[in-house]
Amino acid sequence: MNALPQTPRRVAVLASHALGDTLLLMVIVRNLQRHGIEVAVFGRAAHSLRDWFPDVDIRPLPDAKQLPGVLEAWDVVLQMHAHQPVPNVDALHPRVRYVEALTEDPLNRPMLQRFAEFCEREFGVHDVGTHNGIVPLPGLQHRGHVRRVVIHPEASTLDKRWLPRRFLRLARRLERQGYDVAFVMSPDELNRWSEPLLGRFAVHTFANLNDLAAWVYESGWFIGNDSGMGHLAANLGIPTLSLFRRRAVAQRWRPAWGNAHIVLPWQWVPTGRLKERFWRESLTCARVLSAFARMAKSEASSM
Repeated sequence: MNALPQTPRRVAVLASHALGDTLLLMVIVRNLQRHGIEVAVFGRAAHSLRDWFPDVDIRPLPDAKQLPGVLEAWDVVLQMHAHQPVPNVDALHPRVRYVEALTEDPLNRPMLQRFAEFCEREFGVHDVGTHNGIVPLPGLQHRGHVRRVVIHPEASTLDKRWLPRRFLRLARRLERQGYDVAFVMSPDELNRWSEPLLGRFAVHTFANLNDLAAWVYESGWFIGNDSGMGHLAANLGIPTLSLFRRRAVAQRWRPAWGNAHIVLPWQWVPTGRLKERFWRESLTCARVLSAFARMAKSEASSM
């Protein structure tokens, strides 16, 4: 990787396929734009949410043949990971910065803070912020369905998914408290759930992230595993409760916008290896409900 030009004026951001990483990358985009740097974002998830970022130039990711010519016009190329969305992108451009290095931090600060500081360190901009510039679509009513609790029981990998039967128990308990419980998942995720389990609850799937974001924006609450959906809900100002396996992981990757809370398993399980293995069992439904009650109390006191 060659050194950055002294004052880069044009930056291309190759946004991650992952929703959460994309929303975090938009923090960098907003900070650079605020300081007069021209930015274009290329990516699948980002392009689906382009209407929520009306002041940002967001484009589909070009195909492999077009990409070198497209990137040539930009001073610097940013990408979260070396392997995606474009493997070995540093072979296509002389000045590439991988943001992945931000995951290494001896203080284990929230990623949102690290992304903001990256702008100051790498681009010399000051007065950085952690807002990513998301703007609600016109005509939507924020938390219009205030009793609706959105539950996302899925995650990108199996080791992040709480026990399905406990999600169903949680949903029943919330329903008895007067909440309107609705599950949300992609069609691929839905294939892992049997119809009898979800037969008594509404299950929503969406064709694109734009429609999903609009529905979440009008919901009252969100509960889910460590996933991009939690970042989206928090980013939209929805009180968000995220289930995490380990405290260190939660401290680093937790949603950090708005009224966002985490819940961890009981810590009586010895050693990190056993905590990883048995976190689903040691995170009880009662513990999640208590965390939700604290979040609801926090939300009420802020109004």
